[in-house]
Amino acid sequence: MSVTDMFSHIQGFLSADQDVREDIRKVVQNLEQTAREILTVLQSVHQASGFKEIPSKCEKARELFCTVRTHISDLKTKFPVEQYYRFHEHWRFVLQRLAFLAAFVVYLESEALVTREEVARILGIEVVREKGFHLDVEDYLAGVLIMASELSRLAVNSVTAGDYSRPLRISNFINELDSGFRLLNLKNDPLRKRYDGLKYDVKKIEEVVYDLSIRGLAKEPEAIEK
Repeated sequence: MSVTDMFSHIQGFLSADQDVREDIRKVVQNLEQTAREILTVLQSVHQASGFKEIPSKCEKARELFCTVRTHISDLKTKFPVEQYYRFHEHWRFVLQRLAFLAAFVVYLESEALVTREEVARILGIEVVREKGFHLDVEDYLAGVLIMASELSRLAVNSVTAGDYSRPLRISNFINELDSGFRLLNLKNDPLRKRYDGLKYDVKKIEEVVYDLSIRGLAKEPEAIEK
């Protein structure tokens, strides 16, 4: 093979690779749009009137996750299954965002931490790497940490809405979450930096609870009803 033929072959490979990446980008854009729509729905829970609408907002968000599953099914067809990590950077951020949204919906519904398996079911993907398009552990953890920041905001807005018991429940949940993360030996730099922000969320929520306590508005945990 001549040098010209060799580089012509390489150009063909690069062009094909670029086509794949462009197809992936188009689907990811659709995922990002749907993620924004879900976030818009859930953001209303921070408003004073939104606390009464949590069940309906979660139901609407779950309906939009059907669209997410459709987009991800389309995304799976755009690249060979064994090349997941070759193209992972294209959808890593939106997958973390979707994991956060799924975690937030589950928390609003049950005030429990969503499992990685449950997030995968909501998104219509796998947990086991060998089975194909899956939810990477670090993407799941990043989504959970994003949710922690959202809950610190919810704690503040709960007080504004006159819901004084919710910040205490959020505080207990976040402290348990923090204890869980302390068990991990995180080596991933972006994830580690995001985890470092959790201590600020813990502090912010503790300040809310303290303020409620000195104002005589905080209830004992065992007296709190969800």
